[in-house]
Amino acid sequence: MNVTLKLYATLSDYLPVEARRTNQLPMQVGDGTTVMDVISPLQMPAKLVHLVLINGHFVPPAARATRALAEGDVLAIWPPIAGG
Repeated sequence: MNVTLKLYATLSDYLPVEARRTNQLPMQVGDGTTVMDVISPLQMPAKLVHLVLINGHFVPPAARATRALAEGDVLAIWPPIAGG
């Protein structure tokens, strides 16, 4: 099935070079693929995977290993952001 991974801010460095300009990567994944199945191969430090959304809906850390993606889903991830 087709899904889109979007990584924001410094996380875009974990995308393939050709996807960094748009911060998104179209992906083909199998049925039952979870959020963690997509995140793990990218080898992003867990402390950087702060805000995770599927189609704009928050996925809490405890649900990321079991929340399966569906056809057309957009998985968006932001690192912790500080400011003042």
